[in-house]
Amino acid sequence: MARTSITMLVALVSILALANGSSLYPQFYDRSCPQAKDIVQSVVAKAVAKEARMAASLLRLHFHDCFVKGCDASILLDNSGSIISEKGSVPNRNSARGFEVVDQIKAELEKACPQTVSCADILALAARDSTVLTGGPSWEVPLGRRDSLSASLSGSNQNIPAPNNTFQTILTKFKLKGLDIVDFVTLSGSHTIGNARCTSFRQRLYNNTGKGQPDLSLDQSYAAKLRQNCPRSGGDQNLFFLDPVSPTKFDNSYYKNLIAKKGLLSSDEILFTQNQQTMEFVKQYAANQELFFQQFAKSMVKMGNITPLTGKSGQIRKICRKVNS
Repeated sequence: MARTSITMLVALVSILALANGSSLYPQFYDRSCPQAKDIVQSVVAKAVAKEARMAASLLRLHFHDCFVKGCDASILLDNSGSIISEKGSVPNRNSARGFEVVDQIKAELEKACPQTVSCADILALAARDSTVLTGGPSWEVPLGRRDSLSASLSGSNQNIPAPNNTFQTILTKFKLKGLDIVDFVTLSGSHTIGNARCTSFRQRLYNNTGKGQPDLSLDQSYAAKLRQNCPRSGGDQNLFFLDPVSPTKFDNSYYKNLIAKKGLLSSDEILFTQNQQTMEFVKQYAANQELFFQQFAKSMVKMGNITPLTGKSGQIRKICRKVNS
């Protein structure tokens, strides 16, 4: 009887996965590598304990992977042969990080279960674990992605939302990936942890309109503090907390900051100033952290399902930085 129940459950999971247009499901490695999730969580926990910022970096890698060619670990590939790495794109150059942590996770998994767990799934699990470790929600991560055999520098330059993009441009980039306006507002909430470089928001401090005027949708006392370490020229790589209130805690402070005109990036503040629908979502999330957490978990699963490689497509890389020879 127990065996029949398990068989029916597995069948139900498979049917649900197909109904969702995906062959990904959380139990994918339960037989082939039962310790996979624990290994990922253990390495991520050590990395975040060593450097709190790493949680945001690993979460961001998953975003930047999925928005280019789907969630296929193409962002992890180094330059080699015919491959031009996405690491050199404008959104990733001098800012994408956490690659060494992924290498470490992969090495541990290869010891335990050789050529079984994909680099793309490592990114999805590490993003969830990073969120949980910093106080955010948890979710079941659908698994079974495979790794790409190529990268797309042009896709990385074109598809990833930029800090100075217009509201409509960013929304369009989300919609092209099958994500909607709710996902746009919700996934932006990942900026409750992590840092941004001076070069990402400098124009807001000095020349927002091209006429030498600062961005008036930014609280001016906050802007004055930012100018102290983000001068008109130089200091491009100087780091600033995306959420100055609780920079290493995954919470809803990000949305409260937007209402207070303290969204660091233009792409953050426009959620409150440019669109009535997104403004309402910002207000709801600022007032109700649990609502934000519930939707964040849903939106992360949805994002992690952007055109994954499954079945016999792609490969399981032995080393995440290069395709198997």
